[in-house]
Amino acid sequence: MTFPLNHSRPPVPHPPHSRPPAALAPRPALSRAAAPTRAAALARLLLGAAVLCTAALLTACGPSAADGHPTAAARPTAAPASPPPSPSPSPSTAAALPVAPGAGMAHQTMARPRASGPQFRAMITDLWLAVRTGKPKYGLDAFFPVDAYKQVKAIDDPAADWRGRLWLDFTLDVKAAHRLLGPGAARARLVRVNVASADATWIDPGVCYNNIGYWHVANARVVYREHGQERSFGIASLISWRGVWYVVHFGGVVRPAVGMVDTPESGPGYPGPQGGC
Repeated sequence: MTFPLNHSRPPVPHPPHSRPPAALAPRPALSRAAAPTRAAALARLLLGAAVLCTAALLTACGPSAADGHPTAAARPTAAPASPPPSPSPSPSTAAALPVAPGAGMAHQTMARPRASGPQFRAMITDLWLAVRTGKPKYGLDAFFPVDAYKQVKAIDDPAADWRGRLWLDFTLDVKAAHRLLGPGAARARLVRVNVASADATWIDPGVCYNNIGYWHVANARVVYREHGQERSFGIASLISWRGVWYVVHFGGVVRPAVGMVDTPESGPGYPGPQGGC
């Protein structure tokens, strides 16, 4: 049997009573709308599984009611409010500052006192508070300590002399200075205290009935402002203990048992003159 020269294969003969094979029906393709629907369903399934796993982990790791810490859903908390500003101190709420607690029981030193630093500021703050309020008790820490006075004085019962003369005079002088300020005392403002520290002298033992020496300066000036005007009055005598200035005579040294104010003036005045012990 010969084939034509067109190089094509001859048709295959079909057996009797056979039908030619039916063409396979094409597989229906997914519509474009159906594909996202299935993808979204799969995404929801995966998201649900992740949520369940996370909840299981949180339950296992977090505190439980059995531990005494019941679980609760987290709630947003508001930021704390800023505290209100503190009120300015007034005479009814004012308090004295400690100057040198317990120093009177220690031994004296020759340290030269300065009219500066925290102890000096505490001393003048307490003195001014006593004058402005008319309450001498606020000036106790600014006054020469009784325990130091017992070491200094070579007299019988120096503690009684401290109470019955020095402290009594101080209380009278504080009230006199308060009366000088008048009805506007609560509004008077301390400006500064001028002390001629460079002119201070060392008082040796044996002088003025003393067992122990100390530094002494006379006639410092308390400068204050009241009713828009600068005024001042004096501190008759400051003496030192362990390098700190203290008031020992306020309104005067030689004086009757009445309240005194040392040389009140309009303006700042001038420290001095020096003298005394």
